[in-house]
Amino acid sequence: MGKEKIPAPEKTRSLLHAEKALAEDDADRSLRPQRLAEFLGQDAMKENLAVFISAAKERGESLDHLFLIGPPGLGKTTLAQVVARELGVDFKVTSAPALDKPKDLAGILTAVTEKTVFFIDEIHRLKPALEEMLYIAMEDYELDWIIGQGPSARTIRIPIPPFTMVGATTKAGNVSSPLISRFGITCRFSFYEPKDMEAIIRRSAGILKAPITIDASRRLAASSRGTPRVANRLIRRMRDFAQARRTPAITLDVVEEGLNRLEIDRLGLEKYDREILAIIIERYRGGPVGAETLAISLGETVDTLEDYYEPYLIQSGLLQRTPRGRMATPRAYQHLNLPQNAASQTSGGGTHEDQRVLI
Repeated sequence: MGKEKIPAPEKTRSLLHAEKALAEDDADRSLRPQRLAEFLGQDAMKENLAVFISAAKERGESLDHLFLIGPPGLGKTTLAQVVARELGVDFKVTSAPALDKPKDLAGILTAVTEKTVFFIDEIHRLKPALEEMLYIAMEDYELDWIIGQGPSARTIRIPIPPFTMVGATTKAGNVSSPLISRFGITCRFSFYEPKDMEAIIRRSAGILKAPITIDASRRLAASSRGTPRVANRLIRRMRDFAQARRTPAITLDVVEEGLNRLEIDRLGLEKYDREILAIIIERYRGGPVGAETLAISLGETVDTLEDYYEPYLIQSGLLQRTPRGRMATPRAYQHLNLPQNAASQTSGGGTHEDQRVLI
């Protein structure tokens, strides 16, 4: 008798989001800019980086360590790769959760060549023991290593070539101050402006050989959440819809139909984003509601709520993050076409004083 097949455990939404992001990164690889001149948007940050890269190359030195901050999908990994290409050096990449023990980090650092760009994603999740090792590596280009055990144990320092550490995070507040202080250059990503999103969409459409009209690119840019990763995902889906309709180009009609079928509205909100706002308004009278309570109501983890959904909702003026919890703004009521009244702006169980503060 054959073995009974055991069903795989149900995946959490956070795991599905992580896998989705990895799949999108693979699909976006052909669309990623290769040089700084091709990197659209984030102009002030890009101009400063160009100066720092040029100066480092003239001196023949490695670039100072680089700290990248911003929500997912804005181009942190892409920019790290672009920096390595501009410097003409090797590029090594890993993520903090993949580094479990000091030997994992030591194995990478002892193998780097001079001026290598070493990129660590989600650096806020780096373990304390690895942070301690990284401090010395970033400052002195040496590794502390313990040989032996017990009373005979001794520490030796292993020299490593000068390199450029690039750390990326979506949660800068969770990165320790000693680690932040060792980065000489800090780049903070913001959501992209509509004009930059249009330029990114037109560039991606050209690479995909999918002609797109001006009004279609403008409509698509408005629904891309100010995020290149989202824009690239949508342009590929619009290409599919245009192909199904046997349309030679992605037109406004194709985009309107495609976004409607994907349940994406004019602000770029997906079904799950609208569900978050609706729960706050209808179940918790507009808030405030704590992140953990909201995450439980959604069947989601707090990390996924804070990393994937809240940044754009806050940036769009639909959600407020207060010391007492999350609150829906008047714009959220308008966007969902829900009535707003005094009762919906209180926490329901609060005191009269609470109501005066919140109204």
